Amino acid sequence: MSDLFLLSERQIERIEPFLPLAHGVPRVDDRRVLSGIVYVIRNGLQWKDAPKAYGPHKTLYNRFIRWSRLGVFDRIFVSLTEQAGRSKRLMIDATHLKVHRTAASPAQKGAFPRHIGRTKGGLNSKLHAICDGQGRPVRLHLTAGQVSDFKGADVLLSDLPDETEEVIGDRGYDSNKIRQSLADWSITACIPPKKNRTSKPSYDWHLYKKRHLIENMFAKLKDWRRVATRYDRCAHTFISAIHIAASAIFYIKE
Repeated sequence: MSDLFLLSERQIERIEPFLPLAHGVPRVDDRRVLSGIVYVIRNGLQWKDAPKAYGPHKTLYNRFIRWSRLGVFDRIFVSLTEQAGRSKRLMIDATHLKVHRTAASPAQKGAFPRHIGRTKGGLNSKLHAICDGQGRPVRLHLTAGQVSDFKGADVLLSDLPDETEEVIGDRGYDSNKIRQSLADWSITACIPPKKNRTSKPSYDWHLYKKRHLIENMFAKLKDWRRVATRYDRCAHTFISAIHIAASAIFYIKE
C-alpha cells in the first residue's frame, strides 16, 4: 500500500463515530476499504480497475452502494460541517457536472428521480452549494442541469444558522424573493443587481470579491474525476461521491 492512497489513523478516528455498527461477522478493515473507495472516486476509475491492494473490487463497490443507500456518507459530511463551527459569512453558487453516457440510460418507471437533465451543453446535473467564509462547503444540493438557481436557493437558503450575517451570490440570485427572505432574517444580501433592473439595490463590491472562494471550492471538487463527470446512474450514489470528496478535501485533510 506504500504507493497508494491510504487514510491516516487520525482521519479514520474523525469519521469512525458515524460508521454503522457491525452485526454478526466483523466487517473487512474499514480503513482499507474506505481508502479504496476514495481512490476510485478521486481517480475516476471503474470499480473493477481498483488496485488489488484495496481488496476485492466487489467489496469496495458493495460497501459504497450499501452505505450510500443508508445515507452514511451524507451524515458524515453533515456531522463534519457541524463540528467545524458556524460561519457569519456564507456564499451561494451552482455548477454543472457532465453526465457520462453510462449514467444516462432511461430510468425505470416509478424509480427515484436521477436529477439528470439536458441543456445546451448536453446531459448534465447541477450542484447547488453554500460555502462558508473559509471556502468550505456546508450545504450541497443536486438537481437536474436545467433547474434554475432560484429553485436551488429555495432549498439551500431555508433555515440558515442563526450566526449568518451575510450571504454573497452572483447576479443569478438577484430576485426580490431572495432579497426579502434574507432581510426577514436580518441577513445582508451581497448580490449584484441584474442589468435590466429599473431600481438597482446597492451592494458591497469589496465584499463581493470574496466570492472567488466558492469558485475555488467547485474547482477542488472537480479535481475528483468521478465528481467532475457523473458515472453513477442513481442520484443518491452520486451525491454520496460528492460528499466523500467534500469531506476528504475540506474537513479531514492532513
